[in-house]
Amino acid sequence: MSDTPVESLGAESPRQRFWHEPATRRWLGSAGLLAIGLIVGGYLLGDGLTRAKAADRAVTVRGLAERNVTADLATWTIAYSATAGDMASAQASVDEDSKMIRAFFAELGFPAEALQPTGVNVTTYTDNGVARFTVRQRMALRSTDIKRAEAAVKRQFDLVRRGVMLEEGSGMAYTFTRLNDIKPAMVAAATKDARKAAEQFAKDSGAGVGAIKSASQGYFEVTARDGDSGGSWGVSDSPFKKVRVVTTVDFYLR
Repeated sequence: MSDTPVESLGAESPRQRFWHEPATRRWLGSAGLLAIGLIVGGYLLGDGLTRAKAADRAVTVRGLAERNVTADLATWTIAYSATAGDMASAQASVDEDSKMIRAFFAELGFPAEALQPTGVNVTTYTDNGVARFTVRQRMALRSTDIKRAEAAVKRQFDLVRRGVMLEEGSGMAYTFTRLNDIKPAMVAAATKDARKAAEQFAKDSGAGVGAIKSASQGYFEVTARDGDSGGSWGVSDSPFKKVRVVTTVDFYLR
């Protein structure tokens, strides 16, 4: 008869006792939690990479907005001069021209304060040994009465007929000063135009347009509506202007 001990009926084997040990159960629980954590972490990482990749999908477009406006400020610089053999005579001639210029604008209905002197210059030269003096004067008309200013420009040669020698540098310039009043609406219009361009791009590529990723506003440009802005001698400026702005917008694609 063998001396090897025989386990009693119903007694657990060492393998069974191992799985029933509290330490083994704690180890299995920790391992299970670790496995679940790895699975969840991997899913979140993959989902995050997918979302990050989707977030990088964007399109850059430009939007344009234009608006026709009418200038609200007229500035007319009048340059004139007189030459004589002595300083006093040249100055007296210029003073007489100044009176005629003031009378001219008063006849057109401009208040006296609308016309102000802006500078004077004196030069001398010798003509066959004889000294000559030239006095140059500048006056500026500043008015918000655009129609009256246009009427004055049309009659500027009346000054020449009266003997006023208008020089280069004389000319009317019209300015639109209420740009800040129309900026918000124009930026909104340019952004809307940019979205239209983005939607067409997305349609062609089988995508959709999402929110704005970033945007930048270009410079506002004010030019003559019908061509040359003028404002200098021999060129007629126009009070009719065109305001233009271009925005650059990045849209997310989805």
